[in-house]
Amino acid sequence: MVIPIQFPSEMRLSQGDEAPTILIIDSGVGGLSVYDEIAKLLPTARYLYVFDNAGFPYGTKEESFIIERVVQITQQMADRYPINLAVIACNTASTITLPRLRDTFSFPVIGVVPAIKPAAQLTRNGVVGLLATQGTIRREYTYELIKQFATDCQIEMLGASSLVELAERKLQRQDVSLNEVRAAVMDWLKLPKIPDTIILGCTHFPLLKEELQQVFPSETIFVDSGIAVARRAVFLLKDFTIPTLSQSSNVAFSTLEDEKSALLLPVLRQYRFEKLENLTNIERIA
Repeated sequence: MVIPIQFPSEMRLSQGDEAPTILIIDSGVGGLSVYDEIAKLLPTARYLYVFDNAGFPYGTKEESFIIERVVQITQQMADRYPINLAVIACNTASTITLPRLRDTFSFPVIGVVPAIKPAAQLTRNGVVGLLATQGTIRREYTYELIKQFATDCQIEMLGASSLVELAERKLQRQDVSLNEVRAAVMDWLKLPKIPDTIILGCTHFPLLKEELQQVFPSETIFVDSGIAVARRAVFLLKDFTIPTLSQSSNVAFSTLEDEKSALLLPVLRQYRFEKLENLTNIERIA
């Protein structure tokens, strides 16, 4: 069972002639799960999606590396396009880059953080699982969220970076076996009390919801932050006029031009990204 995070429904944007430009950044294509939720609420906005495949994955990288890459990518995109909102669609990057980004750029920047508060409210057996990358699990910000919202729960944390690779493979239309998914979360499946509520603490993981639902008990609840981010985007753009029809094409960008990125173009087109371009000068900080 997948439980969305509920927010007030009265937030609406007026119709007009201009569409805001929304920049979304992730190390891979996991951020498409966040884009998908935003696009449901703002279907006619213009979207620029950067997947930093030259720096992939962020979850295993040093903080300084991630901060410099994300700032440079954002700067390059801001130099080329009139950005109205930026979304860092990566839990690891969000926990460390937001202060620097907000000090550097005048447009609002949204981050993605683990949905610990709603998960703590939904659990029935008191055991909440945070399924994330090692980078997110190590961050002090994550522990602050637990201290603030989940002191009454038993929190199990599992760094499952292999699921990031599996999600990328799935989007590239390669086979992903349930045995591979099961192996990534086997430590939890062996627990005397398995978490009944699992936080998908990486934006890649919602892409594997179907597989995870088959691996865990049927009554398991899965929670992610995609809808919360989408609602926040609507709120921050509430004064923007939104056209009834999309007038600009969405563009995706990679930081490394290789065979894998080229193979993603058919997938990106399913998400309404008609073009795939390359940001070549980002590679120098790899």
